[in-house]
Amino acid sequence: MNIWLTKFRKYKSPVICFVIILGVCGTQAGAKELVSVLFSEPLEPIRFGAQEIEKALEDRQYRVTNKPVGESRITLELESGTLGPQCYQIRRAGPVRIRIVGSDAVGCMYGGLELAEKIRLGENLVDIRESQAKPDILKRGIKFNIPLDARTPSYDDTGDAAQNNYAEMWNFAFWKEFLDDMARCRYNNLTLWNPHPFPSIVKLPDYPDAALEDVCVTTLKPTYKSGAWRDPQFVSPEVLKNLKVVKKMSMDEKIEYWRQVMKYAKDRGIDIYFITWNVLMNSVEGKYGITNAQDNPKTIAYLRQCVRETVLTYPLLAGIGVTAGENMKNRNDEYDREKWLWKTYGMGIMDAKKRQPDREVRFIHRVWNTGLGRIMSDFADNYPDSFEVGFKYARAHMYSSTRPPFCEPLLKEMEPYKVKCWWNLRNDDIFNFRWGDAEYVRSFLSNLPPGEQTAGYHMGSDGYVWGREFTSLEPETPRELEIRKHWYSFMLWGRLGYDLDLEQEFFEKVLLWRFPETKGYDLYDTWTTASKIIPLVNRFHWCNWDFMWAVEGCMDQRKGFHTVRDFIEVPPMQDSGLMSIPEYVEKNLADEQIKGKTPIQVAEELRNYAGRSLKQAGFIRLQVKQMSKELRLTLSDIEAMSHLGNYYASKILGAAELHLFEKSGNQANKRRAIQYLLEAQKHWESYASVAGKMYKPQLLARTRFLDWMKILDDVKKDVEIARSSESRR
Repeated sequence: MNIWLTKFRKYKSPVICFVIILGVCGTQAGAKELVSVLFSEPLEPIRFGAQEIEKALEDRQYRVTNKPVGESRITLELESGTLGPQCYQIRRAGPVRIRIVGSDAVGCMYGGLELAEKIRLGENLVDIRESQAKPDILKRGIKFNIPLDARTPSYDDTGDAAQNNYAEMWNFAFWKEFLDDMARCRYNNLTLWNPHPFPSIVKLPDYPDAALEDVCVTTLKPTYKSGAWRDPQFVSPEVLKNLKVVKKMSMDEKIEYWRQVMKYAKDRGIDIYFITWNVLMNSVEGKYGITNAQDNPKTIAYLRQCVRETVLTYPLLAGIGVTAGENMKNRNDEYDREKWLWKTYGMGIMDAKKRQPDREVRFIHRVWNTGLGRIMSDFADNYPDSFEVGFKYARAHMYSSTRPPFCEPLLKEMEPYKVKCWWNLRNDDIFNFRWGDAEYVRSFLSNLPPGEQTAGYHMGSDGYVWGREFTSLEPETPRELEIRKHWYSFMLWGRLGYDLDLEQEFFEKVLLWRFPETKGYDLYDTWTTASKIIPLVNRFHWCNWDFMWAVEGCMDQRKGFHTVRDFIEVPPMQDSGLMSIPEYVEKNLADEQIKGKTPIQVAEELRNYAGRSLKQAGFIRLQVKQMSKELRLTLSDIEAMSHLGNYYASKILGAAELHLFEKSGNQANKRRAIQYLLEAQKHWESYASVAGKMYKPQLLARTRFLDWMKILDDVKKDVEIARSSESRR
């Protein structure tokens, strides 16, 4: 990369600068400008922004040099203290002069990324307008359940996603690509979730045998059933007896590796946290007298040292988070949840701060299996550094409602304490298909509680590891990162978190740049329409937690497939304005006035979305003569979601008619129910055909096997349920 380092001495305050110098070179008409990319401080975030500018210029056939050109120049400067954290301005100072002015290195980087993006999207340098930006939500993060090792798994590694990504967690090339894309999407926090990560990341003076050499997977076949795997967050003896080394690493090498990852993250403006569940000692259980018992002093002493050494070992670790569960009890004694967490995590951090008194360790305490009062009195009142809480904002389904109703009680509890909350946005909905609805994301993030209550958000899954994809039947070599495959949805949740005012026109331009063979606006509309289907299905058939519902497979962990009768019995999301099937049937038969959106209207809306997106996707296919592989697969994902929408529409109609028959005895309702469910079967066949041509079946960690053709057998049983039903009048 051609970069010229220069110092600007005229500013009294520290100045961090990008400089772009343009001169129109050559005498031939249409000759491209010569551009020098310059910055004054060799800070890595700034260097990354400069690299992105240079790549964008080269992609547009500009000539890039490391020397200034004459007196014509465009300077981009960052002046610390001028604006605010992560802020920047793009200013014009003449026909060939551009200045990026930011408050800090991260703001400078974002300004560089913004300019690079403008160039990529087709703007000529002389036409770039002045603009400014500041973050609407200060902390924008990704929740990443990290499978470090079969001996230190993430919360539930029974799924194929975890089993296929153990080695990737120890592949530095993976993290470079992942963190680069996080920065491009304006994420600035990465939370790594693991019940007990410490044996894989730290050495302990008093517990030398706790540290784990090498990286291991298990040869034991995962299953959603109990047995050898026990509860998924525990490591069973059977798993430990069936290990295979996939990477040889000493503990010192592991420590150096994670220091490098954290350094690279910091160079992209990203803070890293580890967040745990408790009490789950996993591979250490049984050593040194350590157990999962909450009242075991040896476990408390061990974990306290884990926390201390982790803080001391990783100077760039931004913070730690905890969960008072999944294996803790409310004891009302000295070993109560919060007291236990203070004795382990709180005191461990305090021990580290005795050696590093200037060290700040931010803390996130999840409000889960505990209460805010106890968190504040038994933990937060003693904690010296930044302290925030965390809450599952939309339960396990962020793809449901843009205004989920669950946080209001917590907000009232938070008020006296003036504490801020991280909103945990759980995507345990969409794992396979590329999703993209900018207006949904904008509305969702706009409805988050205000800044005095919101610390930030982290978006991710418990039932899936967003590492490298492993199911594509047309894989890239090497296989794509999930953040690359699902680039549009990751971009929406990051970019709109930073700037809620990004307009539809911007996203259309992005899609046109990504898929130049299309018209950006037609793909935007098609993708948006199909992406409305799954949130509406989830609102209508509401199941709070991940193990209760997997919309892509119409199934759950406990019983498997959700039948037509489940669609009668399971109510919509509270405060969604949607009417349940029993309520609709009762009012229909009583000839009462119906308020709210009925199941029939929900089905019609789903059909409209599905029909429109299928038609538009087909039109794009007809119009595009030479289609890229990515566009072809994206359209197939859109078509799969559309067929799924048609399936659920017919199933809802069939369920409504079936329940009308059971309550009225009208045989016409039964006939219509059978007809609708036969239609649903055909739609599932179309869905399975499209999805099955793109993806291999997989075991989902929190539910069951997602095998669309095998699930078709269950879909057909819905027709038999309707045929065998009898009136209950």
